Amino acid sequence: MSPEQLPPPPPPPRRETVTGVPRGGRRRPPAHTPARSEISEQTTLGATYVRALMRSQLRAGLWVLAALGLPAAVLPVLLVLPGAASGPLVWVVLGPAVYPLLWLTARRYVKRAERNEADFTGLVMDPAEAPAPQRRL
Repeated sequence: MSPEQLPPPPPPPRRETVTGVPRGGRRRPPAHTPARSEISEQTTLGATYVRALMRSQLRAGLWVLAALGLPAAVLPVLLVLPGAASGPLVWVVLGPAVYPLLWLTARRYVKRAERNEADFTGLVMDPAEAPAPQRRL
């Protein structure tokens, strides 16, 4: 066959442009009313959510009160014992030994309070709008 006898090449395929939203990207309406609207509308369910957060924060605060109140109540009794009231033991207990206890207790309280709030936020937020978890170094 000569080049003049070859059939013409087929036309290139027609290009189509898709302008709609991809199916996977469409947001479905929530199957239930988000908890955030329950809270802002001050419904009974919203009040229950807020009360649960307040109870968990109260438990964390009472834990700190017990963790610091018990040693504070026992310390004067220990210092009244014979032989303990004099010498450097009193200064060691009242000085350097107290601050690590305070620091550790405060750190645990802050972590617990942040976890309570993160749990509450996860409950209230729509999963599509939830922020990515933050990593602490």
